Amino acid sequence: MEVKSNQTAITGFVLVGFTTDPFLRITFFVLFLVSYTLTLIGNLGLMALIYLDFHLHTPMYFFVGSLSFLDIWYSTVYTPRILSDCVSKNNHMSLAGCAAQFFFSAGLSFSECFLLAVMAYDRFVAICNPLLYAIAMPKKLCIQLVVGSYVAGFVNAIAHASNTFRLRFCGENVINHYFCDVVPLVKMACDNTQVYEFILATLIGSNMLATTVVILSSYIGIGAAIVRIRSAAGRRKAFFTCSAHLVSVTLFYGSILIMYCRPHSQHTPNSDKANALFYTVINPLVNPFIYSLRNKDVKAAFKKVWEKFTAHK
Repeated sequence: MEVKSNQTAITGFVLVGFTTDPFLRITFFVLFLVSYTLTLIGNLGLMALIYLDFHLHTPMYFFVGSLSFLDIWYSTVYTPRILSDCVSKNNHMSLAGCAAQFFFSAGLSFSECFLLAVMAYDRFVAICNPLLYAIAMPKKLCIQLVVGSYVAGFVNAIAHASNTFRLRFCGENVINHYFCDVVPLVKMACDNTQVYEFILATLIGSNMLATTVVILSSYIGIGAAIVRIRSAAGRRKAFFTCSAHLVSVTLFYGSILIMYCRPHSQHTPNSDKANALFYTVINPLVNPFIYSLRNKDVKAAFKKVWEKFTAHK
């Protein structure tokens, strides 16, 4: 990219959002308000069930609850700003505000990548070494793995955000997106971005590769263990134990890869917004339902809690 010259430095941005049509903005406001409310109810409800039911005090559900906790904050990075922009006539965001949203977005995205890898390893231990599962995954180790996911995620976010906001932005300050994402920001850069893009690709690629290797290795081991199970019922039970995690991984990693691994020529504002919706809004919304709708343990826990609640009325 050629360096832009004689351009005024940008000190703030204007987010276009999804539309400028007043009626459609109200429609989007209602849709995102409903989705955010369901996201909070679903994730907080799942966390409450895991806390209240002793039978769910296992490493697997500890990680599921940790994912729900992360998804609440992940959705909160984006949706309140979307709701504000839908009803506001001034969609201005300061450079500091953009940097803050960018940092937390990156930190939580990287953290979710690491947490999903940890959950894959947990399923590997549970299926391949069921008799040693409680010994191999003690509570202390589970806590360390979750904390480690956050530490690794936000260390990468520091590198990602500092590398991005070291660039100078100039020219038109309009971002045709609903949040401060790397793709529109790079297009505004006055500086040559070749070195930046190389560092960015290395940073994202190395983390995605590392977590993908852990997930694939875990599921290769799980697949081999399932094949060795003699009974069909045992194989089905083992498969359903990790099916929710597989769906969650596919949704999150699939949307991230489609968004950031496409050639620049295939990036358009509308397609970028549609693809980003999957990992910023839809994934945090559907995760609690993925882990509960076909899960007998969660259903039983909900039934017990509901019966206790109605019995006290």
